Amino acid sequence: MTIYDDKPWLALYDQGQPATITPDFTDALAMFRAAAARAPDRPAILYFDATLTYAELDDLSDRLATHLTTHGFAPGDRFAVFLQNVPQFVIAILAAWKSGGIAVAVNPMNRAREIAILFADCTPKAVICHDETYHTVFDPLDPTLRPNIVITTSALAFQTRNDPRLFANATHHRFPETTDFADTLKTAPNPPQTPHYQPADIAFLVYTSGTTGVPKGAMNTHGNVTFNAQTYRDWIELAEGAPILGIAPLFHITGLIGHVAAGFLTAAPLILTYRFEPGVMLDSIEEHKAAFTIGAITAFIALMNHANATPAKLASLTKIYSGGAPIPPSVVTAFREKFGPYIHNGYGLTETNSPTHVVPLSRQAPVDPASGALAIGVPVYDTISWICDDAGTPVAQGEIGEIVTQGPMIVPGYWNKPDKTAEAIRNHRFHTGDVGFMDEQGWFYLVDRKKDMINAAGYKVWPREVEDVLYTHPAVREAAVIGIPDPYRGESVKAVISLKPNTTTTPEEIITFCKSRMAAYKYPRTVTIIPDLPKTVTGKILRRELRDPA
Repeated sequence: MTIYDDKPWLALYDQGQPATITPDFTDALAMFRAAAARAPDRPAILYFDATLTYAELDDLSDRLATHLTTHGFAPGDRFAVFLQNVPQFVIAILAAWKSGGIAVAVNPMNRAREIAILFADCTPKAVICHDETYHTVFDPLDPTLRPNIVITTSALAFQTRNDPRLFANATHHRFPETTDFADTLKTAPNPPQTPHYQPADIAFLVYTSGTTGVPKGAMNTHGNVTFNAQTYRDWIELAEGAPILGIAPLFHITGLIGHVAAGFLTAAPLILTYRFEPGVMLDSIEEHKAAFTIGAITAFIALMNHANATPAKLASLTKIYSGGAPIPPSVVTAFREKFGPYIHNGYGLTETNSPTHVVPLSRQAPVDPASGALAIGVPVYDTISWICDDAGTPVAQGEIGEIVTQGPMIVPGYWNKPDKTAEAIRNHRFHTGDVGFMDEQGWFYLVDRKKDMINAAGYKVWPREVEDVLYTHPAVREAAVIGIPDPYRGESVKAVISLKPNTTTTPEEIITFCKSRMAAYKYPRTVTIIPDLPKTVTGKILRRELRDPA
């Protein structure tokens, strides 16, 4: 019997919870406008000591949209939003939609070479970026790649607190060849007639992280956005107006949907803190009474190990979800013992507009006794998922294979890359490149990326399993496992770790610790201890950089 025969997985859900939903909205702009209409005076953004209401957010984005259209921005054009978690990010994506355009979410950590690749692909008509990054990123660009409309802005805008943990040396710069964001807001609001988007129209271009190759622009549609915003609201039972903590970067699909879109749907305040700094984040949770968040497990590890972390700091944060990478069960246990809340698992990708599998709010994810993996959840509304072999054929329950998913959240493809689209999306089914399995109750488990498998003397070693063991060591803060060339085994297992504050250990001790807890071919033969592991700005550990430090 498979998960879809007689639907045994429905037993995992609360009695009466539907397996399907009909989205309340067909486009993301309509979703925002509804929030502004029913709650105009409710906070939309909380940024340190600044508050922007939904009415103010509506007005500011009208003004920016007017500036764009009067300078040649037309329907279908792309607006690159190259910002940290600041109010201007939300204003900009709304302005893009109000102008009939597509918002392009760009990693603010990208440098000129990376920006050149993205801009050559999506050819944005306009860009907004931080003034502090303008010269270093845009001066080296080929003039043919430079957007017609360039807007610069400061992270100091809107707020006056200027927290020294983030803004110790920050200043506001203006450039004669760009338009300052504050000046665009002086434009009298006269935006074009509100576009009527269809579900298939593109809302965002969101670029893959590039951890395994050249980034690809996933075309996230308005239908994708509204469906998954409602998945967040209904599956996690997000209350109307309950504050959402922006712990994930807004340029990332988790931030765009789990923070921004979910906030629009529930007319909720979105708490922003420029970028992730654990002490600032703890203070913001306490000050603004954050009720829900979703982010990388590395962020919650950082909060847990911060000197100022107390249960009181997180008292309001009752709904916590994590995704983006396998979660060590020991971290979930340690977090709950320290703070109280249980970290629910979730799973999705840029190409799936965030979640496809989520642990129901009323449940705790089981741990597979054989592998030690924590379940990533069950398929959400209107979603079918399989575990398949390399030929795309479903395998039996309990067998390991590639996670393949079909549902309303799957993007139609990659911008300007029909060949890559055809490889990943076949018959409307997205082949994730992630390896996992499904148990007899319908729970799905993530094992690892297919490309990260280590072949040690003919044995398959999945890095996540070794990492889960490493996380149980009392001194280990973060861990990553990679394969390195070995003249005898072909590949050998190597662990790279960082340590918790005020702890010590040695590579030899770590090897002995692992050797006593796993099969001989799995435990790491070498261990390196470094201060911090390389990560994407979303908190995903970059194994690729550990393989090739250069």
